[in-house]
Amino acid sequence: MRKALLTTALTVTICTMLATTGPSQALDASGQAVEVTSMADGFETPWSVGFLPDGSFLVTEREGRLWHVGANGQRNQVSGLPEIRVAGQGGLLDVLVPRDFAQSREILFSYARPQGRSEGTAMAIARLSEDRRRLEDMRLLFEMKPGSSGGRHFGGRLVEAADGTIFLTTGDRGDDDSAQDLLRHNGKVIRLNRDGSVPADNPFVGRDDALPEIWSWGHRNPQGAALDAEGRLWLAEHGARGGDEVNLVQRGANYGWPVISYGRHYSGHPIGEGTAKPGMEQPQMYWDPSMAPSGMAVYTGDLWPDWRGQMFVGSLKFDYVARIGGTPLREAEQIKGRETDRVRDIRQAPDGSIWFISEGRGTIYRIAP
Repeated sequence: MRKALLTTALTVTICTMLATTGPSQALDASGQAVEVTSMADGFETPWSVGFLPDGSFLVTEREGRLWHVGANGQRNQVSGLPEIRVAGQGGLLDVLVPRDFAQSREILFSYARPQGRSEGTAMAIARLSEDRRRLEDMRLLFEMKPGSSGGRHFGGRLVEAADGTIFLTTGDRGDDDSAQDLLRHNGKVIRLNRDGSVPADNPFVGRDDALPEIWSWGHRNPQGAALDAEGRLWLAEHGARGGDEVNLVQRGANYGWPVISYGRHYSGHPIGEGTAKPGMEQPQMYWDPSMAPSGMAVYTGDLWPDWRGQMFVGSLKFDYVARIGGTPLREAEQIKGRETDRVRDIRQAPDGSIWFISEGRGTIYRIAP
């Protein structure tokens, strides 16, 4: 595993203002001519966007609302969500539109599910009605084992793997040591079949000392997740004070939190045993200071051939889109402007454009040539 320490010395910083709502505006990003356009605005804490085959899209709000936005811009609230606990960082989180949506009309979503006085990350599946106004036949596929309280570190990103299985990230819920406990779901990547069953090739199937849903462990709070062109799963996850990481996820691997970290506790005290330990994976890169990563896409489109294989990660803390690439992996560019206010999600659209959510502005933006 290779790692690279990132400092404030960046290759390129783009400070040109992005477009406001209305007509698109030209933006130079490391020599690539792009335009940025507002696709929809007026959302309250938007968290995720998912594309439908007819050119419309879905938007989740952490406050517990799901919206359908038509290709003509008309929007309606989608009914039929389960009970959602809106608490701190928890609420309605990610939405995933599977590859077979045109046939199944199914979507998956993650959320904070009430568990008595606490709440846990959960995943459900439902059919979107033909008029795109309600969810039907909703089924709970997964929820964390109860036992965590407080409104922190839910994870919640969903990814459909090449084989059709589903990855779900969970945070440690503010309970650091739980990420190293294989009998708890905290701080893990969960892998399930589309019907909620456990794939037979999961790494801990058949063991009494581990939960079979677990694919990888030792994570703090992964809020960015994406597949590359080879079908490999990548994560962007929050560290503490420093130590935000990009990780290439391997089956059954331990990513070290809170035993190893490149950050420190918010008190300034060191974390765990240092930065490395046998049996624990190293990040592919990390940020110091922390930039609070959320949302991640690996570019595979045709609009910008030079960007293929590179990653785009949103920053909640410093308000920019990071373009990441190279060997070793490094932050090559910051795409930054007033519209990149708390970048919560980043997606590659079917046409190869890049969309991002500006949580602070309540707006969905599209980047295209």
